[in-house]
Amino acid sequence: MDPLIVFLQAVVSGISIGCIYALVALGFVLIYKATEVVNFAQGELMMVGAFFAYTLVDLGGVPFVPGVLLALLATAAFGVILNHLLLRPLIGSPAFTIVLATVAVSTLLRAVVAMIPGWGVETHRLSNPLAGQVVPIGKLVVSAEHLMVIAVTVVLVGALYLFFSLARVGVALQATSQNQLAAGYSGIDIRRMFGLIWGISAAVAALAGVLLAPAAFVHVNMGYIGLKAFPAAVLGGFGSLPGAVVGGLIIGVVEELAGLYAPEGVKNVAAYVVLLAVLMVRPQGLFGISKRVRV
Repeated sequence: MDPLIVFLQAVVSGISIGCIYALVALGFVLIYKATEVVNFAQGELMMVGAFFAYTLVDLGGVPFVPGVLLALLATAAFGVILNHLLLRPLIGSPAFTIVLATVAVSTLLRAVVAMIPGWGVETHRLSNPLAGQVVPIGKLVVSAEHLMVIAVTVVLVGALYLFFSLARVGVALQATSQNQLAAGYSGIDIRRMFGLIWGISAAVAALAGVLLAPAAFVHVNMGYIGLKAFPAAVLGGFGSLPGAVVGGLIIGVVEELAGLYAPEGVKNVAAYVVLLAVLMVRPQGLFGISKRVRV
């Protein structure tokens, strides 16, 4: 096969998996910007969302699109409940305590999912109407599932941009993320905003799980992809939504090219090598803002 075609196929595949990383990284950044909490249970929210979709579509017989939408709503509600049970009681606690709590929640979610009948530790397949279909683009033969992942990610990122720029609630969320005290004085319900942002980030994570499921299936350990999405968020500049997207795409493409051209095993560490290389030059990340504090 033409080496250029092989390279382009790897790039398209990398962009597809990079979109998954980007969506999970967006969840990290959304919660951090609003609450200054790093939610290490974000990958497990993705896993829960994928199981909700599997339950509705494959076990419940709901058509794919309505089933996925219901799964996103259910995961969003779960995220709001998680915020109410986890974050609110810890308000005022040291940041390290809250981070450890999210790590504990991630472990707990994996344990609970493993015990649920019909879910368990087995690997499940989420039905996808595009499974096995390909789209020829010149000499390239691109999976329809990869194109769906890319298209859905573009639409979602655009929708989030419009939401935070134009919607009244979105503007309130932006104000909360920039200055909680000032937002509270202006009449914004901060606790309501916290619950809303947890719900949005959970729904985004669930969408990532649904898009990942055709390639990686649905299983209790699929949340570990968060270990790749977190470097993507840091690479782009933790706190930057565009940075999370760009960071995810970079990580995805680098991984695929490393798997194609580098020795075996390099693919597994490529994300962290790129992250370290960028942070040595720009400690604040690609889109991060350097803060200077006078003492």
